[in-house]
Amino acid sequence: MGLPINIEELIHGKVVEWERLEFKQDWNPVPILHTLCAFANDMNNWGGGYILVGIAEKDGLPVLPPKGLNPDRLDHLQGELTNLSHRIQPNFLPIFQPYVFHNKHILVIWALPGDMRPYTAPEGLGKGAQPRQSYIRSGSKTIIAKGENLRRLQELTSRIPFDDRINQQAELNDLSLGLIRDFLQEVKSSLFEESTIMPLADLTRRMGIAKGPDEYLRPVNAGLMFFNKRPHNFFPRAWIEVVIRKDEAGKDFNEKYFKGPLHVQLRDSLGYIRSNIIEERVRKVSGRAEANRYFNFPYDPLEEALANAIYHKSYELAKPIEVQIWPDRIEILSFPGPVPPVDAKILAENKRIVARDYRNRRVGDFLKELHLTEGRGTGIPTIKRTLLLNGSPEPVLETDDQCTYFLTVLPIHPEWHPDNLSDQGSQVSDQVNDQVNDQVNDQVFRVVKFCITPKSRGEILGSLDLKNHFDNYRRYIEPAIEYEWIEMTIPEKPRSSNQKYVITAKGRKILNQLNQNKNGH
Repeated sequence: MGLPINIEELIHGKVVEWERLEFKQDWNPVPILHTLCAFANDMNNWGGGYILVGIAEKDGLPVLPPKGLNPDRLDHLQGELTNLSHRIQPNFLPIFQPYVFHNKHILVIWALPGDMRPYTAPEGLGKGAQPRQSYIRSGSKTIIAKGENLRRLQELTSRIPFDDRINQQAELNDLSLGLIRDFLQEVKSSLFEESTIMPLADLTRRMGIAKGPDEYLRPVNAGLMFFNKRPHNFFPRAWIEVVIRKDEAGKDFNEKYFKGPLHVQLRDSLGYIRSNIIEERVRKVSGRAEANRYFNFPYDPLEEALANAIYHKSYELAKPIEVQIWPDRIEILSFPGPVPPVDAKILAENKRIVARDYRNRRVGDFLKELHLTEGRGTGIPTIKRTLLLNGSPEPVLETDDQCTYFLTVLPIHPEWHPDNLSDQGSQVSDQVNDQVNDQVNDQVFRVVKFCITPKSRGEILGSLDLKNHFDNYRRYIEPAIEYEWIEMTIPEKPRSSNQKYVITAKGRKILNQLNQNKNGH
């Protein structure tokens, strides 16, 4: 049987964060046991993780093509994996499946988060009693939980996020086979073909959307949110309300409710707003063939903000997601507010937002697999970056002191503002769009700022809290070089170990323009 995910995208880190992937060139039982225990503990509610055996790792990335495993060993390894899992306490059993990838045999182990935290595993597999430890993930590493980490893990005893809990009021047949198969087909899972002949009980277990013994198998809440046609029957008011207000008094308005599976709500509401609200303008630039294009409300920040609301709202609260569209802004309101340590002060001070825990671990996975949101922690940077590139003002992010709500405000582009601030808006749009496009992200701008004085590749990536490997170089340093915002200090020897990078005159100019945009000048 396959797994409910696209293996090609999984291995390349496109639908699962690298911290949740562990690559092993060969079968190494002790590290695999410890990583299984760490994924079971899932201390940050990330959604467990995957171990891919038969693929080597270098600098956090898979080495491809893979070395692979001896196909004659696969049956033995699967039996050994089952025995290995029994050494974890309380009882824990991952889902695993052999695959052929690049003509090589690999074993993919999917370790869903456990329901009986904390889990422990022996330090080794030697004879006699072995000390037991609770293992957790720290970034992309598996470590023993100690001190504050151990205390936090112990506080999670049997605490299951709401979206991963069994729904006692639902039956297995409340999960729609048609919706499940549509999902598997869209994500290009190998499980799609098998789903035509698999019993529904086996299929839903395989997808992690049902739990319990055969005689009392029940859907989990996330399964009902995505694979039931009327999830609001189980989660009151779990829908999106879109209100278009034609004046500031709010007396003249149209409203529409979007119901159904969460991803259907998201797509339908976005499609409605795109058709009825979003407008584009094209401005010709003298001396350049390509024109500037910008929108009253760019689509990408809207999509990310609404997906964030679906991802982070509490489905235990009978409150919908509200989208209020005013003449000069779009407001997206969800309940409750952000998860600590993010609070009103952090939002007001516009600090870098780093969430430690996540309210819904399965909802986020489904949205990412459907390419409806990016990885964890990328939503707000994406919103800010795409608004900036459109020449729009910065978003407003707001909650109260008790974090009872989360409000995202997307201001209209200045040229569409009711007060007709078109001159200022077109100037900002032209300045920024002359030199950047929507492939550049805020991390690239940070690289340019950091290189005011010459910096090495390792120093640059370290300033972004990233590993010094080529994938990160290609993603964050190369674009700045291509746009001539930074340059090599030893251009004649690109691979020199003494190579450094420094800002150019063009880079200083673009930073000045971006600062003017931010400060409203």
